[in-house]
Amino acid sequence: MNKLKKIYYFVVAFALATPMMSCSNDNDTVAEEQLTPSQRLSSTPWETTGAKDNQGNAVALTDARVSGFVGFAYFKTDGKFAIYGLNDAIRSMGTWSIDASGKTRTIVSKRPDGTTIFTRDVEILELTKNVFTYRIHTDSSNPAVYFDIIHTKTTHAEPANGQLTLASTPWETTGAKDNQGNNVALDNANVSSYVGYAYFRANGTYAIYGLNNVLRNKGDWSISPDGKTRTIVAKNDDGSVIFTRDVQILELNNGKFTYRIIPNSSNPNVYYDIIHTLVTHNEPL
Repeated sequence: MNKLKKIYYFVVAFALATPMMSCSNDNDTVAEEQLTPSQRLSSTPWETTGAKDNQGNAVALTDARVSGFVGFAYFKTDGKFAIYGLNDAIRSMGTWSIDASGKTRTIVSKRPDGTTIFTRDVEILELTKNVFTYRIHTDSSNPAVYFDIIHTKTTHAEPANGQLTLASTPWETTGAKDNQGNNVALDNANVSSYVGYAYFRANGTYAIYGLNNVLRNKGDWSISPDGKTRTIVAKNDDGSVIFTRDVQILELNNGKFTYRIIPNSSNPNVYYDIIHTLVTHNEPL
């Protein structure tokens, strides 16, 4: 009899639990259905995990035809976005939106001064909380040529080493100090060559102009993974390297960027701290 009671209690317990589990799954489905396309896109970071051509064939993510669309993407609830390569180097940033029908995603890539680099519309093929696939037409004159770029939900944290901050605004040199903490005039020969307006673009290129708006140097930039070193590689128009300069980052936030320059590496006790503050000055074009 005791055995029959146990079986009875087990059956009743299972019967009671089954609707509850089903109800939980139903709630999850309803919750996702209630999300707008914009809410789905901004609900998680995305990683590019696949690509297909117009024949449905898989395309390697390193293929030049799709590699420019590969990376980690962060679509934020404030309407801003940032896309990084799979190496965590920032590739583009700006604003994003989805049309009311949920069929088109638009990104507006911007320079540090807020002006537009490009606007890109893509057709959304799938958008759930776990998968985001869009179609990119790479030849505007031939719509039959396209690639489907597949992203999946990821837990990959957005890099926090200062790249986004450095690329978010133009910077103006507003001060300098020597190794004793004394103010140094910006026209002093020891610091004057570091003075100007700096534009660190999200695509990894930069340009520095004098305060007279004359170009001083341009090339590539990066920040070390630990956020402690900024590197610029100045280049000629033909891409040849003029110089490479590493500087120690002392402060980098939304209002201030200060780095330390050591003119003579054999004498690290002599240095200058170059202070920049954000500015609304548009990049000379």
